[in-house]
Amino acid sequence: MEQVFVEVSSLLQKAKATQQRDLRIRTYNVVPLDAGSGAIEFVQNTTSLLHYLEPAHERYHPDEWTWKTCRDKSDKVRYSNAATRKKVYAEMTSHFSPVFRHFFFEHFHDPVDWFERRLAYTRSTAANSILGWIIGLGDRHNQNILVDTRSGEMIQIDLGVCFEAGRVLPIPELVPFRLTRDLVDGFGILGTEGVFRRCCEFTLEALRDNKETIMTLLNVLRYDPLHNWSVSPLRARRLQKDQDTADVTPVPTPFPGKKVTRRSTGGSNMAIPGSVALNAKAHGKDIDDEMSEADRALGAVERKLRKDLSAQATVNELIQQATDETNLALLFGGWGAWA
Repeated sequence: MEQVFVEVSSLLQKAKATQQRDLRIRTYNVVPLDAGSGAIEFVQNTTSLLHYLEPAHERYHPDEWTWKTCRDKSDKVRYSNAATRKKVYAEMTSHFSPVFRHFFFEHFHDPVDWFERRLAYTRSTAANSILGWIIGLGDRHNQNILVDTRSGEMIQIDLGVCFEAGRVLPIPELVPFRLTRDLVDGFGILGTEGVFRRCCEFTLEALRDNKETIMTLLNVLRYDPLHNWSVSPLRARRLQKDQDTADVTPVPTPFPGKKVTRRSTGGSNMAIPGSVALNAKAHGKDIDDEMSEADRALGAVERKLRKDLSAQATVNELIQQATDETNLALLFGGWGAWA
């Protein structure tokens, strides 16, 4: 997947509009040694969003709720109905103010540096958001997103939940990419308007223009024996640290008339709404099953690269989905949707 990121970044450097804005994807080296181990480059001069946001909030807003308070409240209602979870989410956001703009004030004291680094952050967030949506990258909690303390750029790590696999987690991820209030706070006074929106549009247009190249790159993964096309129930539970022992527990869903269930690790699959659902069998897949799953995953990517809707309309819809309070309220507590 890092190789895919490298090639996509190269494509962005060749398109005129994205090259002018230096839109690119920051990557790191990965050397696989066998099916279960490898060496990953240490990304220097970076900090995770969580590592900065949690103490920063306590510094700038000591009288508001702490991160732990919000997490506990979110966990208590994680299997409640949508209305209850939305009410709790609204309560959390009213007691937890965004602080990420202070990251740039703290690290870049010169006004020119401050402006350039904040601009680099906004642009890189836009490029990463669109690419992440196209490949269905999930599990974007605050520890899986790094920010370079020298350049201001965003770096995505832990790319194991992709091709819409986030939708088969015990508590499904309902947003196309992370665009919470703290991330938007770092964009400046215009928020998602202006630089962020335009860079999203330019990135999407460039990737659509290179649809065949991208699909060729991803088709290589179809025959890669080291790649898992789905998230097993065991890994899904571990990702969200779900310790419940019930065999099947209802999970709230915004899709009327659709039932989403979470099975124990002994279950063979998880049912989810939507046509892009991936079958999450843990064991016993034969080659035909694997190829069929790969076809569904790559088919979803190909649909996103079509020009059925303009880039402007598509980006507008994605931003609305990513910032919709109903979607954010229904996410797993560890995702930290309030920040």
